[in-house]
Amino acid sequence: MVTRGYAEPDGSTVFGDIGLDRLTDAGLAWRVLDEEVEEVRADQLEEADAVLVLGHERITARSIPASGRLRHVARFGAGFDAVDTDACARRGVLVTNAPDAVRRPVADSVIALLYALSHHLVVKDRLVREGRWAERAAWRGSGLTGATVGIVGLGGIGQETARRVRAQGLRVLGYNRSDRSREAADLGIELRPLDDVLAQSDYVIVTVAANPGTRHLIGERELALMRPTARLINVSRGVVIDEQALIARLSDGRLAGAGLDVFTEEPLPTHSPLIALDNVVLAPHSLCWTDRYTEAVSTSVMASLITVSRGEQPQETVNAPLLHGTWPDNS
Repeated sequence: MVTRGYAEPDGSTVFGDIGLDRLTDAGLAWRVLDEEVEEVRADQLEEADAVLVLGHERITARSIPASGRLRHVARFGAGFDAVDTDACARRGVLVTNAPDAVRRPVADSVIALLYALSHHLVVKDRLVREGRWAERAAWRGSGLTGATVGIVGLGGIGQETARRVRAQGLRVLGYNRSDRSREAADLGIELRPLDDVLAQSDYVIVTVAANPGTRHLIGERELALMRPTARLINVSRGVVIDEQALIARLSDGRLAGAGLDVFTEEPLPTHSPLIALDNVVLAPHSLCWTDRYTEAVSTSVMASLITVSRGEQPQETVNAPLLHGTWPDNS
């Protein structure tokens, strides 16, 4: 089954062609769910051996049919915060994602936000479109020369981002909750406590995974540590940052700017104060969506689905349930 949020009944998706024909070629039947839901129901998966979660639909213990037929939840992308991986493991359901495939596209999107913020790109675009050239002197950019960039979260995306930032000749500070000393040394990242990264960076990039331990990891106290001239970029999940505290600091000048591809509520409500702020660059949780992104993620996800259908262990796993051998022949 393919979740309905980002897909049409014919298998077309907001990402473009995700290669569902590869499943057909491998002898697997697929169908898009009949309705869009926030939490997938067990009755929707009664006949499913696997479910491909394209969007942010939740998979919980209530989503798993009692029949025991469901064996695999595949996430289209890296994030799996909407999937109860422990509940899946207890019921023998494997959860996979595609972290390697998203690393480069997301890191590229970070660099796009970095340049857009350092040069006030969005505002300058508006000045031209609205014939406000006389105001351009008020929007002198800070540039990146001599800047210190802090990266919060040194997983795959954080490391890929660090490579690009270091290629610009910039100093990179890093924080990770688990030990990343070897990776940091290889990439030229100076490891620091979170407070130091926030206090010493001109640009702070947040790439941590969203889970209960990272909710509001960047809250009012942490934002207060940042310089008034600093800028914050978030490409992880909206809940990692206290959005209301961020809005307050952006509104009164205690923080110079932000680049946000993710939000606490998505879609971002049209009444959100973020929309009216000139010092914020916004993207609809899709900045990394490119043709190559779709191709890379699709290749990874389809390979996982086909591999698990053969009773084999896929490359990218999130949890570790006991696999029950090959799926039953329901022909």
